[in-house]
Amino acid sequence: MTAGLLAGGATAANAAAPAAAPATAPDLGAGDRARPGHPIADVLEPGVELWVNPDSTTLEAAETLEGQAAADAALLGSYPSATWINGGTPNEAKRDVKRAVATAHAANEVPVFVAYNVPFRDCAQYSAGGATSLDEYTAWIDGVAKGIGNKRAVVILEPDGLGIIPWYTSVDGVAEWCRPAEADQATAAAERFAMLNHAVDVLAALPATNVYLDGTHGGWLNVGDISDRLLKAGVERADGFFLNASNYHFTSNLVSYGTWISSCLALMTEAGATAADCPNQYWNGGPSNGWNGVALDSYGVWSADATEPSLNTAGIDERYASALAAAGIEPEARFVVDTSRNGTGPWDASDSGLAVPEDWCNPPARGLGERPTTDTGSALVDALLWIKVPGESDGKCFRGTGGPLDPIRGIEDPAAGQWFPEQARELIELAVPPIAVD
Repeated sequence: MTAGLLAGGATAANAAAPAAAPATAPDLGAGDRARPGHPIADVLEPGVELWVNPDSTTLEAAETLEGQAAADAALLGSYPSATWINGGTPNEAKRDVKRAVATAHAANEVPVFVAYNVPFRDCAQYSAGGATSLDEYTAWIDGVAKGIGNKRAVVILEPDGLGIIPWYTSVDGVAEWCRPAEADQATAAAERFAMLNHAVDVLAALPATNVYLDGTHGGWLNVGDISDRLLKAGVERADGFFLNASNYHFTSNLVSYGTWISSCLALMTEAGATAADCPNQYWNGGPSNGWNGVALDSYGVWSADATEPSLNTAGIDERYASALAAAGIEPEARFVVDTSRNGTGPWDASDSGLAVPEDWCNPPARGLGERPTTDTGSALVDALLWIKVPGESDGKCFRGTGGPLDPIRGIEDPAAGQWFPEQARELIELAVPPIAVD
């Protein structure tokens, strides 16, 4: 599950120790990123400057704070992070986006928008809300597209939009846990895919906009399942998919997961494979380990040469390489990764003593990840982005209790999207790689 999403902390005594993390940014690998692009340019080509919003919610928070908290918000606000568009009328969405795009264009920077208004978003959890119908949503996303126009922009289309689908049954036959009583169980899932397909079409038709669909993360849906959902949502007409929105998983793990998704998509669309044919992170057997596979452990750093079996990706890599070579094809679907809070990886809540730890919700002792950049050195990774605004709360985080306190932190967490000074301080202190502080 994705962490609390709406964009609008532990003390040293109660913060858990961070998981082991790489000391430097992972080597994403070299590659030729040339591809059929937009009529104007490849929006996220290496060297492109991402927009630092002078009116961001982070800098707004800095103006209301004092001392260290104000300095932390000002520091985080000096880096490019996404601007969330999460409601309003179509005309209001058009107005707000048009204004932001114009400001970014004047600075010769590319804005990153998060479109977050799909009906039943977050399935009535901390970031619940959204449009009330298919027609309302399509009119709203049309407004977003009109606001962008012919200017450069990136749209992160509906975090959790494919990870949490109301009344959906996966290609594996698993019934989705999200079953809101207000939704029509006969049509809710189909309408979700219809909305996303419409959004892809109107945004991809713009001359200088990159649009990415929800690819979840490597600790969630298996590769075949998310690949099937992406195809149903129109990924072949989009620029690709995004990973780890508002979550905490290690960048290197996400690059592996994204590469496998891209490979699975190629095999499904060009070689007749099914979702079940795609190797996934929950069994890593292959030639190099004698087909003795285990599930990969999301709390450690994956690699093809890891000595710990539960961190070794070689078997999965080999199986994809063999299948792609046999079909004479290569993966082409590209992706972006949210590195806003993944420096120390995900929180292992197994020793928290909580039946419902909500490990995605304001976990303690997390750090900033790699800084936003389009210089990834990878043909498949378009950018590392701060999709989640670092320092903004995931929600109240009751963790299965009656609240109002967060039982891990011992304080009342801010509502989703509100500024969280304690968390902002943690993210800066534990950043991997370290962040320069004046």
